[in-house]
Amino acid sequence: MYLDHFRMREMPFAITPGTAFTFASRAHQEALNTLLVAVQGGEGFVKITGEVGTGKTILCRRFLDILHRRGIVTAYIPNPAMQPRSLLQALAEELGMRAGAEIDEYTLLDNINKTLMSVAQRDCSVVVCLDEAQAMPRETLEAVRLLSNLETGRSKLLQLVLFGQPELDHKLADHSLRQLQQRITFEYEMSGMSVRELDRYVAHRLNIAGYVGADLFSTAAIHRLYQATGGVPRLVNILCHKALLSVFGEGGRRVLPRHIHAAAADTTAACSPGLLPLWLTRPSVWASGMDWGR
Repeated sequence: MYLDHFRMREMPFAITPGTAFTFASRAHQEALNTLLVAVQGGEGFVKITGEVGTGKTILCRRFLDILHRRGIVTAYIPNPAMQPRSLLQALAEELGMRAGAEIDEYTLLDNINKTLMSVAQRDCSVVVCLDEAQAMPRETLEAVRLLSNLETGRSKLLQLVLFGQPELDHKLADHSLRQLQQRITFEYEMSGMSVRELDRYVAHRLNIAGYVGADLFSTAAIHRLYQATGGVPRLVNILCHKALLSVFGEGGRRVLPRHIHAAAADTTAACSPGLLPLWLTRPSVWASGMDWGR
């Protein structure tokens, strides 16, 4: 791989979210601030939406890290696309409870309530984060709403945070889910980075990976990268990785616009290949290390 070539310690543009590489873009920081304000208030649901790859999962992990440091009890359910009983079992297990198949749904809910009451008596709060919430069946979303009814005479026993793609908004707009929609007191829609943020994002990840030296990506390459990705972090990582492979294959030292062109042509989710020169739309071009012209 290209690590030795560019004198890096680790891969700078890995797809798997990692908090060590977290870059606080405007959208990311505003979304995090929304979450923290909502938790401080202790009321209602919170909803964070954004297109695929905008950083919702890494935001969730950063949010959970902060809550842990503050002593707040958390539960994280990464794939809540399940029936109501299965969701209750997952929540019970996250809270350290036994949730075997022999326990009926009523007892399961009662046990969850008792556990939450115990936490509240210690003057602690509970936050439940549901990732990929757009995949939840309607009956499960309704069960989540009923969970929000668990409360003491003064406050809710838990707060629920929904992270999802824009399809979640479409689902919640259904008339049958209007009660849940009305309980969402804080929400934020994440967007891609600006071109200036994108420039800093690339430099930040290269620095964390151990790169030292002149700018590895030319200014023109950064602008082409923004055009091809709209500033969506996951797409940026994919194209940067492919571009670095291309430069390495040539024995070069700097990413130029043509490397981004070729990487975008090989990535379906990037800009339409129809916008690129025909010779750059061949999928094998970026990987072959061929000279694409400057």
